[in-house]
Amino acid sequence: MAEPVELSYPDPIELVIFDCDGVLVDSEWLAVRTEAQLLGELGWEISEAEVVERFVGRSDDHMLAVIEQHLGRDVPEFMPTYRERLFAAFDRELRAAVEGIVEALDRIDRLGLATCVASSGTHAKMDATLGATGLLERFDGRIFSATQVANGKPAPDLFLLAAASMGVENRHCVVVEDSYFGVEAARSAGMRSVGYAGGITRSVSPGRTRNGGNRRHGGPVPCTVEALATGLMSEVRGSPTIRTHGQTTEADRDSRAARSGHRRRGVFRRS
Repeated sequence: MAEPVELSYPDPIELVIFDCDGVLVDSEWLAVRTEAQLLGELGWEISEAEVVERFVGRSDDHMLAVIEQHLGRDVPEFMPTYRERLFAAFDRELRAAVEGIVEALDRIDRLGLATCVASSGTHAKMDATLGATGLLERFDGRIFSATQVANGKPAPDLFLLAAASMGVENRHCVVVEDSYFGVEAARSAGMRSVGYAGGITRSVSPGRTRNGGNRRHGGPVPCTVEALATGLMSEVRGSPTIRTHGQTTEADRDSRAARSGHRRRGVFRRS
């Protein structure tokens, strides 16, 4: 049993904005594997860990621009080939939502909080992943893609679109993310964020920047998504404390503390 930790929000929460890949659906590892394999065929020998560092949380347009810059040539064949292989992998291998997310969503619904999805992926991709895992109908009409805005994460555009479309002020939103770029986008939008350090982000231990600072808000030990629902429930009921089972969570007091590079071992952070 983990020790109780404090999760304190200065403004009431009305909307929980979820990233899709790696937070709702266990699909991120398929995308990372496909990207690494295809880039190797094009002449860029890149590890899956580096794919996570460079591309997780970013839009397809950003990824293609970086690839072409690195290779020094246009690769118009990359995106259609990547999408074809990725969707084939979804058909073969994607079956499950992230463990515990359905139960967490049920609990969040019972709190009367609105939810939506805001992802760097295309609508076609989210239709495939959310559809394969039984979550598509649950978020019907509340799914937002980076293709709908001028600038993807870490710019705030996508989260601002989601909040405006849902009719909720930014300060009443909390974003659930598994990427550094998503957490930065939430901050830029004036929203609080929860960093889910599970799945692909845990496997490569992406808690540090290249210069040694803290990159992702969450260490290499994942927290169950149940902790999110429990923390929100505690907050709505007026209790500042959340308890988790066998995992650790932590709330940063403010964004300055988060930016200072201070991190504890195995955390699930709110900023």
